[in-house]
Amino acid sequence: MTMFRRSISMFGLGLCALGPAHAADVTYKCPHNVYSNTIGPKEAKDKGCTVFEGSPITVIQGGKPRSAASAASGGGGNRVDPAEQRARDTDARRILEAELRREEERLAAMKLEYNNGQPDRQGNEVKNNQKYLDRVADMKTAIARKEGDIAALKRELLKYPQ
Repeated sequence: MTMFRRSISMFGLGLCALGPAHAADVTYKCPHNVYSNTIGPKEAKDKGCTVFEGSPITVIQGGKPRSAASAASGGGGNRVDPAEQRARDTDARRILEAELRREEERLAAMKLEYNNGQPDRQGNEVKNNQKYLDRVADMKTAIARKEGDIAALKRELLKYPQ
């Protein structure tokens, strides 16, 4: 396969680098789908190659082929035992509920600090009102983001029935 890629890349580079004057060079198709424009007619005949005529060669990189063992074992899909799936769902629900509780506690603390848009001024904000306004705006944005996170957690919890 490496020789095939090397031949194709050399072929493509040769056409690009040399321009249209050399585009008419002879390309040979050899056994095992090896294409080459770097061999002469005598060497091509010795290897059993034929002259390739037609459209330019296009190489498409494929994925890794599946091994015979994985193909044989994966015939019926990846089924999970229903009891094991219930256990996984229960664990996922428990984790999501714990995260939801933590996020709700953080939101409550943020709202308490926000104090309905009138948080206490910090030392450097007494004389600089813009810093205070920026901090209040940041707090409001953080609260909105936290509420969105909580809503997403609640939607995710709906996927795992009790």
